[in-house]
Amino acid sequence: MNINFELYKTFYSVAKNQNITKAARELMISQPAVSKAIKTLEEQLNCSLFIRNKYGVTLTSEGQLFYENIKPAIEMIEHAEDELQETLNLEYGTLSLGVSNSLTQNYLLPYIKIFHEKYPNIKIKISTSPTFQLITQARNGLIDFIILNLPYKLPSDFKEQRLKEIHDCFIANNNWSELKNKTIDLEKLQNYPLILLAKGSNTRTFLDEVCEEHNILLNPEMELASYSLVVAFTKIGLGLGYATKEFIKQEIDSKELFEIKTNPQIPPRFIGIAHLKQKRLNKASLAFLDLLKEKN
Repeated sequence: MNINFELYKTFYSVAKNQNITKAARELMISQPAVSKAIKTLEEQLNCSLFIRNKYGVTLTSEGQLFYENIKPAIEMIEHAEDELQETLNLEYGTLSLGVSNSLTQNYLLPYIKIFHEKYPNIKIKISTSPTFQLITQARNGLIDFIILNLPYKLPSDFKEQRLKEIHDCFIANNNWSELKNKTIDLEKLQNYPLILLAKGSNTRTFLDEVCEEHNILLNPEMELASYSLVVAFTKIGLGLGYATKEFIKQEIDSKELFEIKTNPQIPPRFIGIAHLKQKRLNKASLAFLDLLKEKN
């Protein structure tokens, strides 16, 4: 049987209110339209659903049976519509993203704070893993998008967008003061103890590619698993570190660390986002990306 859902919805409203006038007001249609819909439904079901009286309407036994069966379905649909509207209005929903540990600590936190204050009912889920693992999570639907350092060789089914330019540099503490206010050839850094991120990280891959372009092979004395450790070990003078200038502004301003200028200079990189080309981002994700674009 092919019955228009609007007829069911009209029947439900009349049965709930026991009054055609109230149902018409609730549905925002005219009373004749409500009466016509009920008549059409009764004809299609081949039974009477209501008994009319001077106070309104009451359900027949068939109408009562029908009402009890469709009531849960109608209420579930209405609940789904309400939840959808709450999501579209950012009163409800989930922001699910992937990002590296270093970008979480050095870039993402202030924006998460702003977003949470603006949309306190949005759940925030953050996955911190290497980028290649985040790509798999995005394909599996576990996260909506990735915040990452660019350039990165993304698979063909992903697209990227740049948000903010950043600048990597070699750094040292005052134990290496002879390197202050000088420009050192990049290849001569091989003569110093270097503290770098381990191979496999986006930052290390970028540095290695820059060096390869100039036929330079860096042999670090220490290769560490986290960006924060590279900075910490550099602070205590164990060697020359490699970091993102924007992330150590406080240490440079306080002269706890200084930038070592190199020839050639390290090219700029970018913080950006990536997501599946076919992925339609939800309202919460779009609102967060708008915030990032506005603030960068």
